[in-house]
Amino acid sequence: MNRILLLFCAVLLLSIPTKAQAPQKPTASEIHESIKKLNFLGSVLYIAAHPDDENTGLISYFANDVKVRTAYLSLTRGDGGQNLIGSEIRELLGVIRTQELLAARRTDGGEQFFTRANDFGYSKHPDETLAIWNEEEVLGDVVLAIRKFKPDIIINRFSNKKSTFGKTHGHHTSSAVLSAMAFDLAGDTSKYPEQLETHDVWQPKREFFNTHWWFYGSREKFEKANKDKLLSVDIGTYYPSVGLSNTEISGLSRSMHKSQGFGRTGTRGADLEYLELVKGEMPTDKSNVFEGVNTTWSRVSGGEAIGKILHKVESDFDFTNPSASVSELIKAFKLIQDLEDEHWKNQKSKELKKIILACTGLYLEAVANESSATRNSEFTVSIEAINRSDFPMKLRSMSLSPLNITENPAVDLENNIPRKYEMKGFVPIDMSYTSPYWLTKKGTLGMYRVDDEKLIGLPNAPHLLRANFIIDFDGYSFQFDKDIVYKYNDPVKGEMYKPFEIVPEVTANVTDKVLIFSDDNPKDVSVVVKSGKSNISGKVELAYPQGWEVSPKYHVISIDKKGAEQTVTFKMTPPANQSEGKITPMVTIGNKIYTDALVEIDYDHIPFQSVLMPSENKIVRLDIQKKGQLIGYIQGAGDEIPASLRQVGYTVVELNEKDISLERLKNFDAVILGIRAYNTNDRTNYYQEYLHEYVNNGGTLMVQYNTSHALKVDEVSPLKLKLSRDRVTDENSEVKILAPENEVMQFPNKITEKDFEGWVQERGLYFPDEWGSEFTPILSMNDKGESAKKGSLLVAKYGKGYFIYTGLSFFRELPAGVPGAFRLYTNLLSVGKNGNEQEIKN
Repeated sequence: MNRILLLFCAVLLLSIPTKAQAPQKPTASEIHESIKKLNFLGSVLYIAAHPDDENTGLISYFANDVKVRTAYLSLTRGDGGQNLIGSEIRELLGVIRTQELLAARRTDGGEQFFTRANDFGYSKHPDETLAIWNEEEVLGDVVLAIRKFKPDIIINRFSNKKSTFGKTHGHHTSSAVLSAMAFDLAGDTSKYPEQLETHDVWQPKREFFNTHWWFYGSREKFEKANKDKLLSVDIGTYYPSVGLSNTEISGLSRSMHKSQGFGRTGTRGADLEYLELVKGEMPTDKSNVFEGVNTTWSRVSGGEAIGKILHKVESDFDFTNPSASVSELIKAFKLIQDLEDEHWKNQKSKELKKIILACTGLYLEAVANESSATRNSEFTVSIEAINRSDFPMKLRSMSLSPLNITENPAVDLENNIPRKYEMKGFVPIDMSYTSPYWLTKKGTLGMYRVDDEKLIGLPNAPHLLRANFIIDFDGYSFQFDKDIVYKYNDPVKGEMYKPFEIVPEVTANVTDKVLIFSDDNPKDVSVVVKSGKSNISGKVELAYPQGWEVSPKYHVISIDKKGAEQTVTFKMTPPANQSEGKITPMVTIGNKIYTDALVEIDYDHIPFQSVLMPSENKIVRLDIQKKGQLIGYIQGAGDEIPASLRQVGYTVVELNEKDISLERLKNFDAVILGIRAYNTNDRTNYYQEYLHEYVNNGGTLMVQYNTSHALKVDEVSPLKLKLSRDRVTDENSEVKILAPENEVMQFPNKITEKDFEGWVQERGLYFPDEWGSEFTPILSMNDKGESAKKGSLLVAKYGKGYFIYTGLSFFRELPAGVPGAFRLYTNLLSVGKNGNEQEIKN
């Protein structure tokens, strides 16, 4: 991500979600704050495992208060979590959370980096984590981040002490372990020597663990603890220039993690953060984490003269006429070009160029006539350049990179007189498509594959197409680069921006991610073909596994308009026996075959994202039976189980709070609460009694996993039931059936250990560890080296009906098309219907 002009500007702009992609237009006070940052030569790197692990208050404090260059290194992109704002999971969720981290950093003033580690889901121990990640490569990525960013101070969110192993998420502990190792290795020329072809070794001054009361078990224990070895930092600073405290900015930043439901209310007043030394020497002045680090311009040879100029610019800054500082800023810029220290030379040059641009109000924009283009096609770019100051300026040239297309207008940019031009570009035949760079090659369970070493660690790849402006500032020329964008007007939101993208001529999506065949009957398979340019014609066919049948063999397609879609339908017949496989639509245009799907991610709080992925969809022929038909589903944190149930023939009605009454509930064969419904749905406390009475009157209610934290109800069950943090993360762990004769194991599908094969990501989470005698525990499972967990599936008779509580991760297994999970799930919905020929509801 390009370094922003100023954090405060970001706070003001990004508090309006619909403007998340708009160009920044800093105010005079914001420019002044960025000038202050020019005069601090120091950096802090915060390290943790996931999006949301970072301490936004501490990041904001260092970036805004101390004026330090501050960054967050998240080892993963958060792919293994859940999504509270949409249906995207796994890789697509990682794309969302990457952008949410960038939105958070634009708000709190930090920068953002990553490693290639894949968030494969919950891990209980760092040994497990590092066995799945490629430890050597992830450690190398952390070393690379340190060598590139050159932090004086490293701060870890988690502890690397062995006493903490197994007590928190294995990813969390691993981030601290790798950080401590990298602290020593980054300065060693014998470690990762290939990195030294482009980066120097670097030795940070010290490393801290950002401890907190929760690491001590309670606030009371923390208050009593000896803090002699801790530094404390008051992060509650109030900034009059924006009317916000640092902790309020932190709340705004934290609230960018919308896919995790982490909206935060800002606070005011003093707020202490504590740092425990991990590596290096403890400062004797515990109020100064930078003790022993020269953070002035005298840090670099030749820097004192630069500092003298920039401190004077800071003190003499004219808020009514920022351009009055430009001459002195250019003088400092020239001196910076003579520095031998390449790191600070490059960093301060970038910062200074942006400040010079802002001081003059110089607005440069390159807008494409369409939102996308295909290879080997022409596009038009509208150029605007306007100087909004009296500082003498000349637009020497404009070029489109990497196309080597240049125009040389050599015109004066007079105060507030716009200069507008049009340029034609042609997309090279070999230009890469627009898509997240870490998803272009297939990786492993624990690692993303990135072949281009220059991209490792970056949140995004640099934009492929850019406009370059050469501007003469009263005899001294600067080059400014701007991404080519697409701009349009939304009748509600106003001016909107999208990235200008390079897309394939055609993409194809199968409408259903997983197709479940519960009997021998054929099903329609719909393929949506989308054109990337006008006037395409060709054919679509399906690649499918042996034993399945598809008709017709292919469809002819013809699409006139760019961006238009054509849907074709194949009839697919499954084999007689249970079978799994994948289908891929293949679109032939001329002599080229296209097999990618285009997924668009569009939320107001992050930039629009296009993701190209192999168009592979799972097909499953299930040996499955079910009883009952009409299912009521109450969504919680969001999952795709309703769609999965419809695949096997259920009629699923998604209920909102107005639908939940005894009169309405009695119509359903079973009612299901979606994952974390009792954590996320404020109204559950009001209608829970209706759900329990529905069971008492003969209904079946299945409650899926909740966490014990922040429950909206007093109890999750009408019977004694206590939630815990028990979970089984190994999806291949042995499952023992404790109650093989129980109806849910026998009817209408006989469940065996084989039904627990092929599960994905985990077995389940947040199992109860105490329950009343009315409950029958059905299964036992455990991770290696742990005691058996018997609370994953509990069934109880309650009145005339059945109450089921399960922490099994059906929300992952059903959308993934796991056959055994479907068979068990339908058994749970069929409970009480064995031999009871009820009227089928519809």
